[in-house]
Amino acid sequence: MAPRDVPVAEPGQGGGSGSVSVPATSPAPAVSQAGPPREPVPISYPAEGEGTWRTAVGHPVTAGERGTLRRYRVLVEKGITGLEVNEFADTVSETLNDPRGWTAGGRWRMRRVGPGQPYDFTIYLATPETRDVLCGVARDGYTSCRNGDAVVINVARWVKGVPDYGASLSVYRQYVVNHEVGHRLGHGHELCPGKGQPAPVMQQQSLGLHRCTANSWPYRDGERYAGASGQYNDPTPPPDRGSAKPT
Repeated sequence: MAPRDVPVAEPGQGGGSGSVSVPATSPAPAVSQAGPPREPVPISYPAEGEGTWRTAVGHPVTAGERGTLRRYRVLVEKGITGLEVNEFADTVSETLNDPRGWTAGGRWRMRRVGPGQPYDFTIYLATPETRDVLCGVARDGYTSCRNGDAVVINVARWVKGVPDYGASLSVYRQYVVNHEVGHRLGHGHELCPGKGQPAPVMQQQSLGLHRCTANSWPYRDGERYAGASGQYNDPTPPPDRGSAKPT
């Protein structure tokens, strides 16, 4: 509950008989009713969700100054708790609206739309087994994917990230959004350009950095940053079976 200020009466004016006056009293300080800070609510999810969805509201900003408009909606699977659909959608939009993102080159504009509005693709936050349903033949329960107009973020990766990534969870989340949306925009996988260099956003960083360093953006210093086309034969870890972890 947001703190409220308790109303304070206006101070009285001096007065009375004779030459004695009563000074006005100072206002009493406002009393805050805020309780102790609340602990973060952990994001919890089962291995298999309900297969039904909550849809985020639209976003007022269209990212990018020129280029083809791509409208996307954001859905969160029911059964995922501790994360509001609009909270997830805002993180997605902050990533796609960033000047280092896919709109930087002038080829694309991006706009998040709400329920009932026309859209070009959908970004799903899905449980591991629903991820497999949406991803079709690429069934591994671990990674995220793009399948046609479905950009599928595995909630397990959103919550846990990946081992040995070398950057914060927020950086990984930016990476996975940009990587999978990059597929929707027509980009394939890329290779690490050299030891110690930033990994291209289209490198499969979830499975290994190959001596590159973590990088979540397709543009660096205003220029498209990419590696040679290709992918590594990295093993995929076992499917996630559901978990809970504080954000």
